[in-house]
Amino acid sequence: MLRTPHLNPLPLLKGRGEKNHGRCARGPRMLDDFEHLILKRMDSLKPRRQLGLFDATMIVMGGIVGAGIFANPSEVAHRVHTPFLILGVWVLGGIFAMWGAFIWAELATRLPGTGGQYLYLREAYHPAVAFVYGWGLLLVTQTGGMAAVAVIFASYFRALTGLAWNGSVTAAAVLLGLTGINCLGARAGSNVQSVFMLLRIAAIAGLVIFGFALGGGSLKSEPLPASPFSPGVLASIGSAMVPVAFAYGGWQTATFVAGEMRDARRDLSRGLLMGVAGVVALYLAVNFVCLRVLGSAGLDATMTPASDVMRAAIGSRGAQWIAAGITISTLGFLSQSVLTAPRVYYAMARDGLFFASVGKLWQRSRAPVVAIILQGLAAIVIACSGTYGQILNFEVTVDFIFSP
Repeated sequence: MLRTPHLNPLPLLKGRGEKNHGRCARGPRMLDDFEHLILKRMDSLKPRRQLGLFDATMIVMGGIVGAGIFANPSEVAHRVHTPFLILGVWVLGGIFAMWGAFIWAELATRLPGTGGQYLYLREAYHPAVAFVYGWGLLLVTQTGGMAAVAVIFASYFRALTGLAWNGSVTAAAVLLGLTGINCLGARAGSNVQSVFMLLRIAAIAGLVIFGFALGGGSLKSEPLPASPFSPGVLASIGSAMVPVAFAYGGWQTATFVAGEMRDARRDLSRGLLMGVAGVVALYLAVNFVCLRVLGSAGLDATMTPASDVMRAAIGSRGAQWIAAGITISTLGFLSQSVLTAPRVYYAMARDGLFFASVGKLWQRSRAPVVAIILQGLAAIVIACSGTYGQILNFEVTVDFIFSP
């Protein structure tokens, strides 16, 4: 019978050598016990699965709904000029978003691990592609987007409160605060994110309700283009899809926290579909009320459609409410970003593609604290290094490459 050489018994020695041999014979068992303890220790520090369907839905919606919905309706109206086409491109964008949600839901069912899109790129293409994606996320796309939104928050915060604080200091403070909260664990980060998401839903619902009840006006039908499939009309629709696609983007980041879902195959896939469907309903309602109150010509003429609707409904106080809604939206986006993206850096470190310390979890919270802090510091550096326009140009150029 063939035997593996390292498993062959050693020849018994005599005298003192026999005693030493006895110690050697116990060595493999001692090594096995030690290895078992190490593996048990590693298993005990896996991410804690504590997020459910509600958390998944709020994270999906939180990744999509930002300050853009308060301004993008007019951007669309600049490009297409009839109610049918304005609502039509938002419906079309919602269909594309739902298609993407179905695809990502299937991927989440097949690969329910931490890292989401990073994991999908690694398995579908090559670890090198996932490597570039992860580093781009940390150095440019995620941190750049967070920095730009933090700068927006600082400007609206100053306008609402009247405090003459330095914008960079305010942006750094909010990033630092959310970073600290998420170091306490996925549950703490998800709770804060859910609160901000519910406040955003309330702000949008208030806009829609007040606009319908007090804004006046009516949705008037206008004639369709004589040649709906002419190159000019199709080019206008394609141009209008740019702000629509931007407004619907971000749902894929929810997959980053799949490793902390109690049942990722069920809850994350359902959360993706429910979250995207909920956002489509909110966006269509906002555009419908904007068209009803302002009309297509008025929507085309303004840059602040949500403020104009609320001003028509309840006067100058309405504009302040919208400013507060935008401020909450920026906080919500930042909260969702700080919660989700560090899981990508953690997954990369576990694969040996990042610094080993980034792949460690804090024993108390089971959160990738080093990854969270690293992202927060990178975002703070970018936020303090330029204006909003400079940061946005820096971020969008690279983000376009990896946008699904």
